[in-house]
Amino acid sequence: NPTYTKDTSRDITMTTFNIPDMSCGHCKAAVENAVKGVDSAAKVTVDLEKKQAQVDSSASTAALIAALAEEGYPATVA
Repeated sequence: NPTYTKDTSRDITMTTFNIPDMSCGHCKAAVENAVKGVDSAAKVTVDLEKKQAQVDSSASTAALIAALAEEGYPATVA
């Protein structure tokens, strides 16, 4: 029987994104869902006042930006 161990070698990167179209609780949820669609283990902290999201993820920045744009929230790295 093969033994499975949790892969803890993923490189987690913290990235802050500017998301100018984010303005409400629904937006916050949509942004979180978009990020988690790329990396279900990602940690997302949204600041609606600053219109920013801080993401701790092993996914590439490009993949996260693409997912946010697809969700209707174009983002740039802060």
